[in-house]
Amino acid sequence: MSILVTRPHPDNAVTAESLRARGHVVLLAPVLKFEPVAFHDESEAGYGAIIVTSANAIRAVAPQLQDLGLVELPLFAVGEHTASVAREFGFKDVIVAGGDAASLRTKVMQGVRGKALKKKSTLLYLAGADLSRDLGGELGAEGFSVVTQTTYRMAPVKILPREVCQGFAAHGIEAVLHYSRRSARAFLDAARDEGVEISALAVPQCCLSETVASVLRDAGASQVLVAATPDENALFDALERALRTRLA
Repeated sequence: MSILVTRPHPDNAVTAESLRARGHVVLLAPVLKFEPVAFHDESEAGYGAIIVTSANAIRAVAPQLQDLGLVELPLFAVGEHTASVAREFGFKDVIVAGGDAASLRTKVMQGVRGKALKKKSTLLYLAGADLSRDLGGELGAEGFSVVTQTTYRMAPVKILPREVCQGFAAHGIEAVLHYSRRSARAFLDAARDEGVEISALAVPQCCLSETVASVLRDAGASQVLVAATPDENALFDALERALRTRLA
């Protein structure tokens, strides 16, 4: 029996390694594909800090980080995974939020109260093409000047790997892990196109957040589990709960 990971490459490789270390057999079906968007910073504002809600936003501009001097700025990261990628690319002053955009907004506001950031600072928001929350607008309402730069997009992958379709058909997949609302929708579309939607929704769907879970519930999934906090360890805990329930 296998665990299906829908997370995009390259992060899915790290997830697979962690699951295998826990004794699971893993299948990978990245349902979104990372595509960088050309980055041209024409703003003449001096940035006080950078905010990012995805590690992909950093990967997309990695070749330009040093030349633009961005690695010298404080960086507010949505969670520890994004923070670790930022450090890999040279950022030294990395402030880590609790795993979602709401906690990132709170962390930026705390930075002002802690004197680590001036409220009149201009923030550079490195963002994806599809945003589930207007973080820039929310921070703008708090008095910040936010320059939002789209650095990447995640394109849906319209087919599932053959071994994944066969796994659903043979009832060989125990659970599916979902990391974002967009990837959950892409998974459902691909499963429908491949003719395995019913069997795919019959197994536990383990979701990083309630926002992600709502997509699966609306599609008819009856076994939807949500991580207690928006991080991978909590998602793995939800997976273990799901598997214990199936064995009970």
